[in-house]
Amino acid sequence: MKVKFLLLVIILTFAASGYAQEQPPATAAESLEKLRAQLLEVQAKEQELRDRAQQLEESLKPENIEHSLAGVGSTRPEELREFRRRQLSKERDGVLAQLKLVETSRQRLETAISSAEALAYQQSARPTPINEFQLVTVTGVWGYRWLLFGGGGFAALALAGGVLLYRRKIRLR
Repeated sequence: MKVKFLLLVIILTFAASGYAQEQPPATAAESLEKLRAQLLEVQAKEQELRDRAQQLEESLKPENIEHSLAGVGSTRPEELREFRRRQLSKERDGVLAQLKLVETSRQRLETAISSAEALAYQQSARPTPINEFQLVTVTGVWGYRWLLFGGGGFAALALAGGVLLYRRKIRLR
């Protein structure tokens, strides 16, 4: 019986200390770093799209369309040039639409970063609170010690009482 109780106390002690060592939630500073990394990616994508849009604008100039079709023989060169112009225009419009989405995403990230910076500053300015897991662990360890010492004391009293009763029975015989 004592062995089972002692094993239960040991298991609960290790479970409480393991529970307290779990990873804390992400801090504002960690979130801020992730947002900044995302912003760099979005800015790179935005620059890539701007470069592609500029290339397409250059390709849409009539002399460049004519130059790109110089090696192609056709009985209807006007239709061929018009087809190439429409093709480049569609591609440019798609790139510009993507660019607008990326710009919106960049603006949202910049807003989120400014909010995260403010939150990170607030978190760094206030003292670190004791979370509920640390509180449970600290009070739990003292509770287990009290239980262990109290149980040991109770066992010693019971043993002493048993010895006294046993001696009394022997004297009465």
